[in-house]
Amino acid sequence: MYSLQDVIRCDLCETPVPPKHCELCHIHLCEACVETHLSDQSKDHYIVPFNRRGTIPKCPYHSPKLCIIYCKDCNVPICKICSSFGEHVQHNTEDLLKAMTEKKELIRKDLQEFEESIYPKYEEAATNIPVQRADVNKRSQKLTTDLDKQGEALHTEIETIIQGMKSELYNMDAQHIAAIDQQEVAINKTSTEIKKVIQDLKRLVDTSDVCIVSGYTYRTEEFRSLPAQFQVTLPTFTPQEIHREQIHQQIGSLSELVITYPVGTLLDEPRILTDIQTEYEYGLHSVSCLSDSELWTCGYNNILRLYNLQGEVLRSVQTKSGNDPQDIAVTRSGDLVYTDYWDSSINLVRVTQIQTLITLRGWRPFGLCSTASGDLLVTMTSDDDKQTKVVHYSGSTEKQTIQWDDQGKPLYSSRYTKYLSENRNLDICVADCDANAVVVVSAAGKLRFRYTGPPSTPRGSFDPRGITTDSKGNILTADLYNHYIHIIDQNGRFLRFIHNCGLQYPMGLCVDSRDNLFLAERDLCKVKKLQYYKKWNQKAV
Repeated sequence: MYSLQDVIRCDLCETPVPPKHCELCHIHLCEACVETHLSDQSKDHYIVPFNRRGTIPKCPYHSPKLCIIYCKDCNVPICKICSSFGEHVQHNTEDLLKAMTEKKELIRKDLQEFEESIYPKYEEAATNIPVQRADVNKRSQKLTTDLDKQGEALHTEIETIIQGMKSELYNMDAQHIAAIDQQEVAINKTSTEIKKVIQDLKRLVDTSDVCIVSGYTYRTEEFRSLPAQFQVTLPTFTPQEIHREQIHQQIGSLSELVITYPVGTLLDEPRILTDIQTEYEYGLHSVSCLSDSELWTCGYNNILRLYNLQGEVLRSVQTKSGNDPQDIAVTRSGDLVYTDYWDSSINLVRVTQIQTLITLRGWRPFGLCSTASGDLLVTMTSDDDKQTKVVHYSGSTEKQTIQWDDQGKPLYSSRYTKYLSENRNLDICVADCDANAVVVVSAAGKLRFRYTGPPSTPRGSFDPRGITTDSKGNILTADLYNHYIHIIDQNGRFLRFIHNCGLQYPMGLCVDSRDNLFLAERDLCKVKKLQYYKKWNQKAV
């Protein structure tokens, strides 16, 4: 193979074709001389196979040191100095040649898998693409033919049934319009608030009163983004095979209208924006937003109070009967409604006048909420405490009663302490503390789910009281004795607790148009305003 002049020999003993090489000393070595060479401890050595000579890279930071070590954490060759000082000191390392041998073996295995398994799968999948396209066309043609036949077969039979299904569509349209109306209300409500802020700012610009100007707080942030826009899953039609004797069942089905809302980013640590000490001495239990800066409250006395965010009482109203109110709600027109459990009445407060809207017989009202359509929902218990129901009122006219499930069993426990809220998808959400559950039914009164706390919640420890919903369709309920707020989505899936901001005995809840949460603390008689969503222009907390 070599001429006499070209033969490479061991630099120590002249043995031809030596199999080893010292990268640091730059000499060739036979197997017998390797140990002799390494015995010279006056300098470093690094023995490599002869065919790998010259492949060890120099350190870019400590030239002319060679990178004879492999950093497994960083996947780079390094020199001894790099391994002893700097960023690689605590990293996992091994001999470079050993690491390269392992890498080569891994590369060979990967190459084999790509050639023998992965690439053939992709080739096969690519071959199937034209077949799939052909199947789509074939299936579409078949379905088109089936649809034509279905239309011909049903032509003389479907008119009455179709009219009924159109009626269902009209009802769904009404729900859809109600959701749109609600969105309009939120926008108009905020617009009205903005106009008021503009007027106030104009007065501040023109005033020379230092006290008034110095009391101004920055409010631009809370109005920058529009209320969240809802999304709609529209109904679809699914045809069935025709059987004349069962034509109504066989004609097909119309899927439900499903309205979903955009998902926001919940903060890990909610922020307390406002802390209002009210004038109640004990038992603050309800709060309802008149606007983003004004809120009605009620507690265990006969006075209803309207506060601003500075904690000032803007208005006080005594109940008509002198009894303690059980719950309050603000209507779409801005009036206050409250329930009087003791005289079985539901009352409207307009400016300084109180009007009794409804007087019940045999039933006593408790929880109350105003719906997106401007109606009222009321929870009530029979005089003998044996039955509970939710009644839907339009003005003083009863439109709907929700009391039983599909098996004729009660939806709610028999005791009276029940708060409720209408969700953005028109579900009716009841906090039933005696059942240790949040009971959610559709607008038609069909049970959707019961939430009894996250899976780890001990049986009976969940104590839901105040309840509200936000623009995303999430449900928030106050867990009184655990000092938590539970946040669940519109399908009952637990999302998060609000519990790490010093809450004590949370009771009443409501949200403003910006999805800020107002919370009434029962024993401290404080109202706290919390931000629990990340705002669009706010960095993550």
